[in-house]
Amino acid sequence: MATSESNHTPMMAQYLGIKADYPETLVFYRMGDFYELFYEDAEKVSRILGITLTQRGSSAGVPIKMAGVPFHSLEPYLAKLVKLGESAAIAEQIGDPATSKGPVERKVMRVITPGTLTDTDLLPAKSERPLLSLCMLQQRKTVTVGLAWLSLASGALKLMEFATDEKSVAARLQQELERISPAEILLSAGTLLLEDHYALLPGKFSEVPDWHFDVKQGQKLLQDQLATSSLTGFGVENMSASLGASGALLRYAEATQGRGLKHVNALTVETENEFIGLDTATRRNLELTETIRGQESPTLFSLLDHCRTAMGSRLLRHWLHHAKRDQGIARARHDAIKALIQADSTEGLSTTLTSVPDIERITTRIALQSARPRDLSGLRDGLQHLPTVRSYVEMCIADNQTSLLTGVLGDLATPAECLDLLERGLMLQPATMIRDGGVIAVGFDPELDELRALSENAGQFLIDLETSERARTGIANLRVEYNKVHGFYIEVTNGQTDKVPDNYRRRQTLKNAERYITPELKAFEDKALSAQERALVREKMLYEKILQDLLPHISTLQAIAHAIAQLDTLVGLADHATRNNWCAPQLVAEPMLQILQGRHPVVENQIERFIANDCNFSADRKLLLITGPNMGGKSTFMRQVALITLLAYVGSYVPATQATIGPIDRIFTRIGAADDLAGGRSTFMVEMTESAAILNGASEHSLVLMDEVGRGTSTFDGLALAWAIARHLIQVSKSYTLFATHYFELTQLPDVHPSAENVHLSAIEHKENIVFLHAVQPGPASQSYGLQVAQLAGIPQVVIRSARKHLADLEAHSLQTTPQFDLFSANQATPEPEMPAAEALDSPLLDAIDAIDPDAMTPREALEALYQLKSLAKAQ
Repeated sequence: MATSESNHTPMMAQYLGIKADYPETLVFYRMGDFYELFYEDAEKVSRILGITLTQRGSSAGVPIKMAGVPFHSLEPYLAKLVKLGESAAIAEQIGDPATSKGPVERKVMRVITPGTLTDTDLLPAKSERPLLSLCMLQQRKTVTVGLAWLSLASGALKLMEFATDEKSVAARLQQELERISPAEILLSAGTLLLEDHYALLPGKFSEVPDWHFDVKQGQKLLQDQLATSSLTGFGVENMSASLGASGALLRYAEATQGRGLKHVNALTVETENEFIGLDTATRRNLELTETIRGQESPTLFSLLDHCRTAMGSRLLRHWLHHAKRDQGIARARHDAIKALIQADSTEGLSTTLTSVPDIERITTRIALQSARPRDLSGLRDGLQHLPTVRSYVEMCIADNQTSLLTGVLGDLATPAECLDLLERGLMLQPATMIRDGGVIAVGFDPELDELRALSENAGQFLIDLETSERARTGIANLRVEYNKVHGFYIEVTNGQTDKVPDNYRRRQTLKNAERYITPELKAFEDKALSAQERALVREKMLYEKILQDLLPHISTLQAIAHAIAQLDTLVGLADHATRNNWCAPQLVAEPMLQILQGRHPVVENQIERFIANDCNFSADRKLLLITGPNMGGKSTFMRQVALITLLAYVGSYVPATQATIGPIDRIFTRIGAADDLAGGRSTFMVEMTESAAILNGASEHSLVLMDEVGRGTSTFDGLALAWAIARHLIQVSKSYTLFATHYFELTQLPDVHPSAENVHLSAIEHKENIVFLHAVQPGPASQSYGLQVAQLAGIPQVVIRSARKHLADLEAHSLQTTPQFDLFSANQATPEPEMPAAEALDSPLLDAIDAIDPDAMTPREALEALYQLKSLAKAQ
């Protein structure tokens, strides 16, 4: 508002003072039973949420535009706003209306932003919404990027730092942000390096002052948060950029919650080489948690998510995106799954875990003192099931010792003191909100019990009073009742008012009756209503004390939550493996990737009969050149190899008869055709950008999927690029490569490079129709069956016939011009360095061919010349 606050009404002056501190945030201003928004905020919320915009009076000569929501249904509106990327500041009444002179004092108690959510109603149950802070330190052309991110709903704090050149910083950062998937990103107001790349990066950007990223302040804040005098034990003392990022992160998170973060008590440092690398294209193409079209299912996550708790589902999602390169971690999970299957405990554990609530997020709300009664009762019920869970785990360990399940068992000890407090303090079915009462159990507090008794005995008192007054006055229809507006009263109909005693005092006149109060009833009213109010105050105080008393148990509850999540995820994977006949993969140190009768984990559940296929890579067999018809199953085969490899390192069983997999550092995919209009990139540019990332990043331990490279340009350009890319992957990268193509000229590649091999997806043609066999067989395909597939798609027959005629003309023409398509033939004309040019030119075979004059030869001479050439060829 342009006018000064002194020209406004006292209430509007108070509101504008609060709004000045949150200029970019929607301010919800508590007024009685509503949260009101004013002026521009009201207009904005009215527009995006469809709330009625009203106007009431004016302040400083300006009409006051208002929009409000009921205080008891605030969360659904906040959820919609957060989903749209908006933030909200909640200004509560903290003063006492009875003693306030002027407007009741109000204060912003919490700020809701996309990355700082803890309320159940605002958070997705099966995924995290982390807040990430980004700090970049530049020295000449090298940029050091520090990342610190916090899942406020779980208390998990993580740091990472890497250095890169200025040109690569956006692409490198995008890869990490896609992995972390933050809901909100904090960065310095002075960060200019990324301003051209904001549209490509996930999450909402929030700018904070530069000084929030001070390295020394960040180190101090982190030490205070972790209650330690040194960070040496965490390995972050030299991570300046990450320390600066963590300082801004903690400052922002505490400011939004309005209190300290007691549940953030541990720190994890991640490194670049810790996980199997999955770039943005690979996560999208493999459809780990989202389909290529952005839908949620069917995906690998939706297929495997048999978890009974939200904690387990979130951990499964995390494992899929963060498979560790360390084979020992995956082997431990394989052993745990084996123990669960052998002990036949999956069904019993699943049933028990169904009754366990989201302990992880409940613990966070306890730490922030925002837990509701139903949260605590759920926690109580969940802790009561721990002995049963422990008995199942003990059964598994007795049959098959596993380090992972032993560790889980150690964290599942029941916290006796905590459980006792919850059992004594809470009713079996408490009210939803503490303001409604009915939360604290009977017997927990004598004073509360006394106040409740006084309030609850009012009903019997009224019955007794009504009986005695009817007898005393002779009024048979006299009634003693209560309502919230007029309190207690005696009601007498108009025909009986002449019998009313002198001590009755008229309280209210109705059309057909009169309502009275007596000194005795008035005294009871004061006492009863006072007791009810005092009981609610007492109950609220006791509830807050219970929350305080639970704070020392935060670490224990977090350990229990993590153990339950791990167990739930492993039980879900074991159950899926049993139902779908998956096998335990073998992870070995030798370089190999051998899959026997592998299947696509998602597709096998979508079709009636899936054709399983083998895939064999070794140190001497690095590239499979895959040909075959469209819809023949090339992409499915390629993806299933990548998913089986990823699942093995996630720690899951895999859809195969047998799988032996060596070290894998990254998985790359170049599949499908898509443009990037927002980024100004054509389909072919996207294809080449993804191919460049593969060629620059793949190593001999990488798995590479290349599907139809070179389709987006002219035939000669595309063929030349596909040949050069395949040759680079064989000679330079030496990666395990599945290379699908329709360029049949590339099938000569194995003739030049022994580590390459042709395979094809089989199909048969019958009367111009095609039958896909989906079986991977040795050798190249005989044709692409493009016209047959087009016919299946419904292309008109007249177009198909015309295409067949034109294809015959093209094939006849290509027989005369084949050498220009044959890259390998051309390559032999300019031989490889290892074959001397002189030796090739002095070949007796070439001399004999030069000596032949076909036009001057008789048929018999031509036949003899052919035999001679054949013998010379054998001699060479």
